[in-house]
Amino acid sequence: MIKNYFKIAWRNLFRNKGFSLTNLLGLTIGMTCAILIFLWVKDELSYNKSQKNYNEIYKIMANRNFNNQIFTDPSMVLPLAEAIENNIPQIKHAVVTTYPSSINITYGEMKLKKTGYTVSTHFFDVFSVKFIEGNAARAIADPSSIVLTQSAAKAIFGNADPINKVVKIDNNHNAKVTAVVADMPGNTTMQFGYIIPFNYSNEDVKHAMTEWVNSSWQVYVQTLPGANIAAIEKRINAIKYQHDPNDKKISTYFAFPMSRWRLYSDFKDGKNVGGMIEYVRMFTIIAIIILLIACVNFMNLSTARSEKRAKEVGIRKTLGSGKKQLVLQFFFESIILTFISFAFSILAVYLLLPSFNVLVDKQLALDIAQPVFWLGALAIILFTGVVAGSYPALYLSSFNPVKVLKGTFVAGKNAVLPRHVLIVLQFIISILLISGTIIVYQQINLIKNRDVGYNPNNLITIPGTDDTQKNFTVIKQELLQTGMINSVTRTMSPITEVWWKSPSPDWEGKPANTNMIFSGLTTDNDFVKTMGIKMIEGKDFSGTPADSSSMLLNKAAVEAMGLKNPIGMKMHSRKDYTVIGVTDNIVMESPFKPVDPMMIYYNPENSGFISIRLNNGVQPQKALASIETIFKKYNPAYSFEYQFVDKEFGKKFLAEELISRLSNIFAALAIFICCIGLAGLAAFTIEKRIREIGIRKVLGASVQQLLLLISKEFLKLVLIAFVIAVPLTWWFMHNWLQKYEYRTTISVWMFTIVGLVIMALTLIVVSINTMSAALRNPIKSLRTE
Repeated sequence: MIKNYFKIAWRNLFRNKGFSLTNLLGLTIGMTCAILIFLWVKDELSYNKSQKNYNEIYKIMANRNFNNQIFTDPSMVLPLAEAIENNIPQIKHAVVTTYPSSINITYGEMKLKKTGYTVSTHFFDVFSVKFIEGNAARAIADPSSIVLTQSAAKAIFGNADPINKVVKIDNNHNAKVTAVVADMPGNTTMQFGYIIPFNYSNEDVKHAMTEWVNSSWQVYVQTLPGANIAAIEKRINAIKYQHDPNDKKISTYFAFPMSRWRLYSDFKDGKNVGGMIEYVRMFTIIAIIILLIACVNFMNLSTARSEKRAKEVGIRKTLGSGKKQLVLQFFFESIILTFISFAFSILAVYLLLPSFNVLVDKQLALDIAQPVFWLGALAIILFTGVVAGSYPALYLSSFNPVKVLKGTFVAGKNAVLPRHVLIVLQFIISILLISGTIIVYQQINLIKNRDVGYNPNNLITIPGTDDTQKNFTVIKQELLQTGMINSVTRTMSPITEVWWKSPSPDWEGKPANTNMIFSGLTTDNDFVKTMGIKMIEGKDFSGTPADSSSMLLNKAAVEAMGLKNPIGMKMHSRKDYTVIGVTDNIVMESPFKPVDPMMIYYNPENSGFISIRLNNGVQPQKALASIETIFKKYNPAYSFEYQFVDKEFGKKFLAEELISRLSNIFAALAIFICCIGLAGLAAFTIEKRIREIGIRKVLGASVQQLLLLISKEFLKLVLIAFVIAVPLTWWFMHNWLQKYEYRTTISVWMFTIVGLVIMALTLIVVSINTMSAALRNPIKSLRTE
């Protein structure tokens, strides 16, 4: 019986090539999109799951409350990890690390810059790392050791054995390679090229181990299985408050599980409000929607051609076929077509995956050897086949054989309403996707065009070293002498990042119990000039000794502190300062959030980056050649590296731009599938009305009148879909925009334009199919009457 089902289904698909090819194309595109999206979703959901201690690893974080403004801070004091491990029995290990930092590794003539971490003793006990050479227990026992990843070791030593080789770090101290480990998987949060241990004999580290106020490190804990996290959090807070009683008024510490690091990384007012999980859910829904659109095409086209199947069903029922057998027959047809489409979609995925990986910046792979692949394939085929074939199977198998064979049954009449409902559903989805994509684009553009408070164009940032710090005066002088450089300064952090936050300074008239979080930056003279910052009042730093106790405030700080005449005011932040100027707000962190109050200090000795502004009209490559020559002269131990500030600032939009690009692509493909189905349905509609069209032409109807006649039915459906889709889209996108402090407005004109675009597409698709029928000689369609 099953063999017979397959045979008849196969013959029907080949007999109706137009129907089969239309559905094959729609289903192939739909399943290709779904597979690519599911690969991306699977990668996101599997983040950090390669870690064997996945369920026991937590990151210690703090909610810090300043004047009821709560921000979530991952920075901890250095001694906290040791205190946690020694005082909380439910903690197996506690680890402290620096934030990711770059070092220059030199071996002979080879120089390589790599990003990694300085870590405490139990790092390799907590985090799962595959050792290729060396031993995890002894890899970081010696403070002068360094562990390299396989790619870093290969780049430095080639095919030579790196173990026990001595390399120079940042041109000031040596380190011995004690181990080589595999590169971390791409879907792992903890990415590094090197690992070096803390040197607890170092005087700076010794001092930091007694400091319970300066939070500049990250702390991770591995709990015992089944540990009581609430009790651990309570104990961590007690330990911190014991050593820093003032912190009790400000900070509440908590353990953030590894399972939430990637997908739930966003915090607002101290609450975990989501993150990448929103996009994972959104694209999962989009994948299902695209598949459903392709399934709707199958349903519509199957019911539209019911006239050709009516006699077949009638005869089969007369010969004894039951409804169950007919239902299975039609399901087999849809599943066979789905299987063929799936085979084509796998080929398409293999061809598209390299480009898709570049787009999403991942290394996704389709491994057909894994059992999970075949389970997923079976799920997609059955889901698509059953959903696509469900309505046609139930509808076509319900024909009354007596009416069909007597000729009193009007095939397709009972299917008009469901078919129209399905078309409206497709148009609703199309309008929603197009409108949503436009609103996402408008939101990104709004933030991109936000005034960042400085001029990022023609501005170059170069990492500083001990040598550039020592030779800065002569480097600056020679740069200015090239005639291509407008100004030069140096800062603690890049202008695109904030590395220092602290409580507000004290000032005369400061209200009691006032706590505010301030960003901090140290800089040299010519800071305002080089960065292109607008001064609201006062002046920039001019140099030592005049500015050694001077401070700049930004506009947000003046407003938050309620200052009327800030120039000349005395501030105390560890020492006494005088405010000499107020700058416009500078967007250094997220462009999607308000700017924090900021204090800018004059401290050229605490500098990590050199910023250079090019003169207008200067060719960047020509200027860079001169800059490189000067830096190689005074900084020979380091390779020359630079970043254009505008490009660095653009990286803050990577996630949103990725989502926008993916939305654009999948929205366009969904609309294309709708157009395929619409074209097929229009063709069947015209085929059924070909004689009517012939009669109307004989009676004098013009081509334009015939086009309007056929198009009118579909345009009514577009209008109904528009009325339903607009409030739905507004509700979805309004809720999405709420997560942004600065957000675009949803314009009624945008919906109008989208509606007109959908109508235009509908007219084009229907007109192309109608034109041939309208231009056909009516004698050919009427001579059989």
